[in-house]
Amino acid sequence: MRRPRRAAAGCGCGRRLRPLLMLLPFAALLSVATFSLHSPVGLVVPAAVTVATSTDTDTDTASSHHHHHGLVGDAVSGIDIRALNATPPLHAAAVRAFRSGGRLLREAFLPGAAPPPAVGGGPDPSPPRCPPFVALSGAELRGAGDALALPCGLGLGSHVTVVGSPRRVAANAVAQFAVEVRGGGDGDGDEAARILHFNPRLRGDWSGRPVIEQNTRFRGQWGPALRCEGWRSRPDEETVDGLVKCEQWGGNYGSKLNELKKMWFLNCVAGQRNRGSMDWPYPFVEDELFVLTLSTGLEGYHVQVDGRHVASFPYRVGYSLEDAAILSVNGDVDIQSIVAGSLPMAYPRNAQRNLELLTELKAPPLPEEPIELFIGILSAGSHFTERMAVRRSWMSSVRNSSGAMARFFVALNGRKKVNEDLKKEANFFGDIVIVPFADSYDLVVLKTVAICEYATRVVSAKYIMKCDDDTFVRLDSVMADVRKIPYGKSFYLGNINYYHRPLREGKWAVSFEEWPREAYPPYANGPGYIVSSDIANFVVSEMEKGRLNLFKMEDVSMGMWVGQFVDTVKAVDYIHSLRFCQFGCVDDYLTAHYQSPGQMACLWDKLAQGRPQCCNPR
Repeated sequence: MRRPRRAAAGCGCGRRLRPLLMLLPFAALLSVATFSLHSPVGLVVPAAVTVATSTDTDTDTASSHHHHHGLVGDAVSGIDIRALNATPPLHAAAVRAFRSGGRLLREAFLPGAAPPPAVGGGPDPSPPRCPPFVALSGAELRGAGDALALPCGLGLGSHVTVVGSPRRVAANAVAQFAVEVRGGGDGDGDEAARILHFNPRLRGDWSGRPVIEQNTRFRGQWGPALRCEGWRSRPDEETVDGLVKCEQWGGNYGSKLNELKKMWFLNCVAGQRNRGSMDWPYPFVEDELFVLTLSTGLEGYHVQVDGRHVASFPYRVGYSLEDAAILSVNGDVDIQSIVAGSLPMAYPRNAQRNLELLTELKAPPLPEEPIELFIGILSAGSHFTERMAVRRSWMSSVRNSSGAMARFFVALNGRKKVNEDLKKEANFFGDIVIVPFADSYDLVVLKTVAICEYATRVVSAKYIMKCDDDTFVRLDSVMADVRKIPYGKSFYLGNINYYHRPLREGKWAVSFEEWPREAYPPYANGPGYIVSSDIANFVVSEMEKGRLNLFKMEDVSMGMWVGQFVDTVKAVDYIHSLRFCQFGCVDDYLTAHYQSPGQMACLWDKLAQGRPQCCNPR
């Protein structure tokens, strides 16, 4: 067997081969992780996405590749899960999600994929047009999942007419149905917003009388209900386009209707002039046909039943007509037909297609010096509207601060178009970090690890804050509270839960296999909390050493990691503050949660006036 010839000293072959040899580990890594990406101008380059086994020589690439002159390569997280123990089910799911993430990145980011329209390219030459009306029969509506699609949303003067009859139910059951205007579902596990919830309850309401309840719902949170219970709104109560919110009725009994028919006969046929007052009956009767028309005005929605005004509902902050995607009818009702008319024929002006007009919202370059506070914002690929609300409101104070910095942390969506739009958005604004795994609720905890990695390895921050994209942050007050903590102290600041027990049943159930202990460790609620940098460094280091345990509830995970830090490193100050609001908002808040895009704008306007007050729906 022939021995390989040795290169002569000084021939320069070693110098020529060295660059190729240095590339081999990274090439192997990309092959295993399926990240064989090219990097033409305008594409996000996933630098140092280390998710699978590779050679020892690239151990530190996760941190070193981030600092390439602040290029768009920093838009991909360097989170390293190679050492993660894949035996626990959640850890195994994380490994699979990163492998799927490689495929999703390749599909959305390779040059062979059809690119999204270039920024600054102007509107499409032939923008899509929507029909001015849509209609479905009862059978077609049931085949469509009891939902009528509104192609371009609703506009001023739009109207929807529903013909149906309430279904008779057992005497001891609640007889009710709902007509709802909903936003579009995002495919990321978030329930579509209820822009309007119109809910007639014929029988079974806790009040013991027939009622109509109207409301809105955002991110699983209902607003204050407007209940119409049979009496007319007070004269001093605000109206909606001049109409009262609730009309009066006397009950849903046939006798009321018979009396009205008798009065009509005497007046119109017998020539009498009976001007006696008469209450109209409740507008819905089991097994009797109704014609309901929902129309949109300047100030709110108006509902007529059988030609008579029944109720009006004022628009609420954060719920706009253009967000309407479907009209659904569900419950104990049989629908004969549904027709929507006077609909917009073109999409409303979409900021996602006109990014070039939003240059003032771009993030500044990465700071060269250490910063005081880094804010990582958890978001989902399809949450463009939520991110824009943050950019236009409290993130403005971050962009104008020399001591603070904020980034959105977003995983990959299962839909290619969403990822393509995300790439375009990330390249334009420069404030998105893509965490390269297929998004799912149980793996949100990986975004929290990515926040710690970015805050300590890409930028150097003294304090690290985590929040959600529906959280409003009052930056100056948050930083003032943090500065009260003695320098060098390890701390964990937020709305802290003590002795919280896991739910074993229901939607948010946690099995004994997932969490065998009776209670969680002390942990701060996820919508907003802050840790010192030594804790964030500990989280990243433990992940890289394969010693970090993951739990599907990211806020509980952070509490668990802080507890491990206390046991192995040093003591931590747990600082509890109710001003980090978990459910909604309180005046003089530090953070407000479950804030819709419209409420974000309202909070920002009030804050500019020196009033840290809430913008709850009226």
